[in-house]
Amino acid sequence: MTTFVRVCGLGELEEDTPKRVELDGTPVSVVRTEGEVFAIHDICSHANVSLSEGEVEDCQIECWLHGSAFDLRTGKPSGLPATRPVPVYPVKIEGDDVLVSLNQES
Repeated sequence: MTTFVRVCGLGELEEDTPKRVELDGTPVSVVRTEGEVFAIHDICSHANVSLSEGEVEDCQIECWLHGSAFDLRTGKPSGLPATRPVPVYPVKIEGDDVLVSLNQES
C-alpha cells in the first residue's frame, strides 16, 4: 500500500521554483511546472548537492554546481556529467494539499 504524506499547500509552490522538503529523513524537491507537480530526490547523482537550488526549465531541474539536468518525470539525466538517474516519487493533489509518497514510481 502506498502511503502519501502532505508536504505543502499547492499555493506554496511557485511556478518553476523548487521547494525542498524532507520525508522521513529523505530530501525531496517538489516542483510545480507546466501545470503539474513533481517530486524528485533532492540530491544530484553526480555530486552531493541539492537540486532544489537549481533552475527548472522544460520539465527538467538543473544541478547548479555542474549543470547536469534531470527529467522531473523520470529522474533520468539529460547530459553529463551525471550518468545515473535520481529517484522520482508519486505525487497526489487533494484540494490544496500536495502529497508525496516515498515509494518510487516504476
